[in-house]
Amino acid sequence: MAPSPTSTEPTSPPRQSKLSTQPLPLTATQEAAVRALYYANVRRACAPEIQQFATCALNRTVTIPFVCRSQRLAMNSCMLAHATVEEEDRARKQWFEEREQRKREREAEAGRVEERRREVIELIRRQGEKEGMRTKGRWTEDEAAEGGKEGREKGGGFWGSVRK
Repeated sequence: MAPSPTSTEPTSPPRQSKLSTQPLPLTATQEAAVRALYYANVRRACAPEIQQFATCALNRTVTIPFVCRSQRLAMNSCMLAHATVEEEDRARKQWFEEREQRKREREAEAGRVEERRREVIELIRRQGEKEGMRTKGRWTEDEAAEGGKEGREKGGGFWGSVRK
């Protein structure tokens, strides 16, 4: 039976894509990282003005507010001009892009660590097999060439020569 146009059947909400248009809430440390990136971008944009003020303030203490007033005002106005919401949004976007890069680097590092762990396990396994062969009286070709069990029984090697 087809539903009538006046029926009130619940409809499911439209499916949203995995990428939401709303920004993800960040933790306090992540927000601090975004803020640091934001401030760095603003300082980078105003680098000439900051440098001029720093040069003027060099070797001055009490007289900085009076002597370097024009440089300070130029620096502050530049920073206020660049410290906008759009710049903060750009810093947040940059942080998310770098986040993906950092994630890939961490995964690559974890892969290298896992590979090294496998190598160490294999070396330990080989060493254990080698030790097991020594206890059973079997020797590798290298050990047999050095004198192996027979050489040690006859007092060969360094300690055998010292004892004689």
